[in-house]
Amino acid sequence: MGKSMSSQIILHTYWRSSASYRVRMALNLKSLAYESRPVHLVRDGGQQLSEDYRALNPQGLVPTLEMDGQVITQSMAMLEYLEERYPKPALLPSDAIGRARVRSIANAIACDIHPLNNLRVLKYLVGEMQVGDQAKLEWYRHWTVSGLSQVEAMLGDDPTGRFCHGDAPSIADCCLLPQVYNARRFDCCLDDVPRVVAICDALNAIPAIAQAAPEKQDDAE
Repeated sequence: MGKSMSSQIILHTYWRSSASYRVRMALNLKSLAYESRPVHLVRDGGQQLSEDYRALNPQGLVPTLEMDGQVITQSMAMLEYLEERYPKPALLPSDAIGRARVRSIANAIACDIHPLNNLRVLKYLVGEMQVGDQAKLEWYRHWTVSGLSQVEAMLGDDPTGRFCHGDAPSIADCCLLPQVYNARRFDCCLDDVPRVVAICDALNAIPAIAQAAPEKQDDAE
């Protein structure tokens, strides 16, 4: 989905990046063709740290979105921009309180779970802090499982639909699925988050979302 070389949309991405996965989901759901430009986060000492890439994205992070002659960094800003630029199909509800709820769930993941277990944090734990691999894994699982448990509570016992909010995927779902994908990769126990698991199973059944999965990317290893 979305690999046209003539596209005016360019996504600098890494197949295992949760933040890149979010944006791939949004682009595919909106049927937007785009060119993927892989940035390997491990090879060559981390290609995201190269001088050329930092000139594009001073933070040295993925993803980076080139669109409409502009460069956009931070995946949440990209999701909001795509929603404003291409409002159909909508990834935010039409009502203000619904939009607030979706953003709350999305930010609980993007701001509170993801930053504690992304690659650069894990590398710092093992490198500078000299934390062992088992302790690193316990760190990852603790913050992921506790964070997803909080999201489960936010979703509530009375769900508003098949997904995080209603019966159509939203920005919250674009954040949730990549986080759960990584949780499964690190063998996190998800027994206490059945609503989260059910939502992700429903999301994975959508072809556009399935095509955004890490293993479906051209740079997958």
